[in-house]
Parts: sequence; C-alpha cells; structure tokens
Amino acid sequence: MIGIFLDTETNGLNPYKHRIIELAFKLVDLLNGNVIDSFEKIIFQSEEIWERSDPKSLEINGFTWDMVSKGISEEEAKQLVIDCFKKHQVKRKISAFICQNPSFDRTFFSQIIAPEKQDKLGWPYHWLDLASMFWSLTIKQHQTMPWDIGLSKDAIATHYNLPEEPLPHRAMNGVDHLLLCYKTVVGFPKA
Repeated sequence: MIGIFLDTETNGLNPYKHRIIELAFKLVDLLNGNVIDSFEKIIFQSEEIWERSDPKSLEINGFTWDMVSKGISEEEAKQLVIDCFKKHQVKRKISAFICQNPSFDRTFFSQIIAPEKQDKLGWPYHWLDLASMFWSLTIKQHQTMPWDIGLSKDAIATHYNLPEEPLPHRAMNGVDHLLLCYKTVVGFPKA
C-alpha cells in the first residue's frame, strides 16, 4: 500500500480566487515507512493571480513573486505528477492520499489535475487526514479530549513532544512534518 503524503502552499485560502504555488509529496510504503519517491516544485502563476494573493498566507509560507515567477507551469507540474504516479503504479485500492488538511490540499491539487482526469487515471479517491487519525486514537484511548489539545499538525506534534513544523511553511517541510507525526500517531507496522 502506498501513502501519498502531500502538502501544498497557495497564495491564499480561496480556491476560486487563489492558486497553488508549491506542491510536494512523498510516496511511502505504508508497511515499512520507506520513501519510494518524492516530488517538490514551485508552480508559476501570472502576475494577475499573484496580485490577488492574501498577504497573511504569504507571510506564513514566505513566498515572493520572484520565487513564483521562476516556477514551472501547471501543465508541466501535471505531467510530472502523472509520470511519477504511473512509474510507481499509484492506483485506487492500493494507494491513498494522506494530508493534514485534505479538503484544502485536494481542492488546490485539483486545479492542476482535474478530478475527472484523476478518475480516468484510476488514482485513489481516498484523502485521509492526520487530525481524524489522532482524534480516533485519542477518543479510543480515553486520553485528553482532542478538542482540548487541538487538531492542527503542530498541536498534535506538541502532544507527542515532537518539534513543530519549521517556518516559513514550505510544502516539503509540511510533508516531512506530516510523516513524522504519522509515524508517531499511527506508525508503520513492519518498520
């Protein structure tokens, strides 16, 4: 089973107004935790899109126009992701996306590769989230209630005495931090 540990950085929170500016993921064997492949790219956006950026989002991720203006096109990113998934046989029933906030990441990922195209390629439609995994374990183990701790990745990390994600947020930092938290919360059965 392959886990697609994925994170995005965007120039804002509204997918009708903002765009993805960085995409990163690691394909990981969910039995042993071995990294199969990784992907990290800054994605070009036009000046018109950039001018619509939310300053708070850019403060968090630290991206500048100079950085984004040198990124690859969405079309190029699309083809690279398709090639990577094809190479490693990422398919439904044997793969799943794992994110901190899949409703956010999936929406922006779909700007690059439309859901219809993902479906045609047979990609997984399960987008799992770390917060729900943490929630279910915390409730089941009768530990402190999850709402008392918080469900952000940093709050989950703090609960397990792990470091917070480094700032400024970058997509691969988010992926690496997600993997660290996942390994601690869920684990890899044959690691």
